[in-house]
Formats: sequence, structure tokens, C-alpha cells
Amino acid sequence: MAYLLKTNHNLDLPKRLQVEFEKVVQNYADETKKEVKDEDIWRLFKDEYLPVEESGATAAGVVVGDSKDETLEQWGRLKLLKVSVSSGEDGSDTVLKARILDRGVNVGVDEPVEREVSGIGNGPIAAFLNAVSNFGIEASVMDYVEHTMSVGTDAMAASYVECQIGEEDNTSIVWGVGIDTSIVTSSLKAIISAINRSER
Repeated sequence: MAYLLKTNHNLDLPKRLQVEFEKVVQNYADETKKEVKDEDIWRLFKDEYLPVEESGATAAGVVVGDSKDETLEQWGRLKLLKVSVSSGEDGSDTVLKARILDRGVNVGVDEPVEREVSGIGNGPIAAFLNAVSNFGIEASVMDYVEHTMSVGTDAMAASYVECQIGEEDNTSIVWGVGIDTSIVTSSLKAIISAINRSER
């Protein structure tokens, strides 16, 4: 399964993410009682980790071998629309400003709202976690892996984050995946993916 994602879609999943996704694939196999093929694995991966747009395709598009898929429904409370990051040469804290689409807890029912949030931290990820706390979401990154998906100035980056979402008595540990031309943006999209998955 991980081999097929790496070979066909340039995604090199960390081991613990592979274990988490294998459970998704196994549940699908148990429910359908049929052999799971490459196209099934890719559809399950997109549906589980990548924010599917109304068109039925992911924002990463052709780079990951994506095409429109009417069988997938749009999901995910939060969507990163824009981000700007600044930090001083003197090692001062990073300041992050982001515009995020909040589709509400009931996606497709609640009216989506664009929100401007900002956060401060010792780097872009810490600043972003500080910013999403404005939504009442407590999240921390437990593991982080990234890689390029191609060569060249327009190369895409894939980021994988393992996050702890929630407060003391009510936490979940989930992986998120983000893909973007910017390494910073792909990591922030991965955090959004984890947050959205925790609310699914």
C-alpha cells in the first residue's frame, strides 16, 4: 500500500502514518469484502487526509495523479486560504497571519465564514498552532516529516504531521497531510488536515 502511494503519487508516508492508514484500508476491505486495488487506495487516502473540493479533486491536483472523483464528498471544517509569515533576523518570535475558511462543525449545513487569525511562536508551526487556538482548538505537533515530490523551482512539497488535538481529558492523536509548492504552507495544511480529521 505505502509502495503504491510512493510509486504512483510521490507520497512517502512515515511508518506510523502507514500503520494508521492501513487500518482505514483494512476497514474498507472488511466492509466491501473485495480486493483493494490501487485506485481504491488512492481514493481512500484522498478522502481520509486531503481536503476534497466541490469539484471532487484535491487542491494538489495533477502532481499527485489526481482527477475529479464524484464519489468523494467535500469535508473538513477549516481550509487555509492565505498565510503570511515574518520573523526578525535577531531571532525574535515568528509572527503569522492567516485567512482561514471556517465551514463550521456541520460542513455543508453551517454557513462558511472567512476569518483572519494571527499567532506568535518560535517558528511558523508554533505560530500557526497559536493562531488556530482562536477557533477554540488546542493542538500540538508530536511528529513532523516532509519531502519534495518532484525536482525544479515549481516542485511540490508533502508534509506529514502527527498531532495531539484536544485538551487533557479529551485528546486524540491523528495524522494530517498537506501538499503545496511552499514547504511552510504544506506543513500548515497538514495541521489543518489533522484538525479536520479529529472532528470527523
